[in-house]
Amino acid sequence: MPHRFVLGAVLLLGVAVSGPDVRAVQTATQGAAQTAPPAWSADLGDIRRVASLIPGRRPVRINFVKFAESRRTKNFSIKGAEATPSVQARTAFQVMYPDASLMVDAGMDLAVHKFFGRGVEEPFFPDAAKQVEQAVGRARLIVVTHEHGDHVAGVVHSPAAPQLAQKTILTRTQLESLKVSPQMPEIRLAEDLARRFIVVDYEQYYPLAPGMALVKAAGHTPGSQMVYVALESGREYLLIGDATWHMDGVRLMKGKDAPWITEDQGAVNAQLTWLNALSRTAPQLVVVASHDEEQHAELVGKGLLTRRLE
Repeated sequence: MPHRFVLGAVLLLGVAVSGPDVRAVQTATQGAAQTAPPAWSADLGDIRRVASLIPGRRPVRINFVKFAESRRTKNFSIKGAEATPSVQARTAFQVMYPDASLMVDAGMDLAVHKFFGRGVEEPFFPDAAKQVEQAVGRARLIVVTHEHGDHVAGVVHSPAAPQLAQKTILTRTQLESLKVSPQMPEIRLAEDLARRFIVVDYEQYYPLAPGMALVKAAGHTPGSQMVYVALESGREYLLIGDATWHMDGVRLMKGKDAPWITEDQGAVNAQLTWLNALSRTAPQLVVVASHDEEQHAELVGKGLLTRRLE
């Protein structure tokens, strides 16, 4: 991949992205009465413009793999749903450029996987986990949707962590969460390792690479973000991480009901409402939830995702 792939990101490090195309909507002006800002908001047109800021060839496809599962009934994923069996897929995504790759999320090892079972043995697929490990090692750049173990442990809880950190972008919030209040002890960042990461601060959107942008989406965690991808073909994707665990959450605009998580409910509800509206205003946009096994199978069947890593 051309040098601009990394240089474009590095030149923007630490910059709070703003301006007419990317500035968050102001809710008050000098001398006017102050009003409460929305819990969360985004604009697809602005996201598209930010994704076009870094020149170069755009990605050509998106691959993914499922490396583990959690078996949970659907009522935990969607408030008010019936307690029917549901598979929560643990996944990592690979954005393929003509001559390099970028990883969105980095997987986890078996030790971190056991945390999620809470004493129950759940499926873990070593061959797929190895695929993720190798793809992370080959990637030109790594970014994570949020700071939970199944998304970030492949970088921070790895023998290769010092090398992987040098090509991994974390937001300032993600970094601080991992240092101060990690989801589990295994992913706590020591100060010496923390200094090796590429750390960014941005206001609402961030140009990541040609055709790609980050969208700040605190809610599920303080450091949650979505990843927008526009392919050379014109196909658009929005990888939404854990904004919802099942796309019925978007369709019904209902959040999770899992007692083991603490979310900013107002922000999550605003994200689900926005994502629901996109199904009407931007039906060509492929919205992908990290853990929805049923959706992944449907997208593979339509040729919109490839179930392997390169």
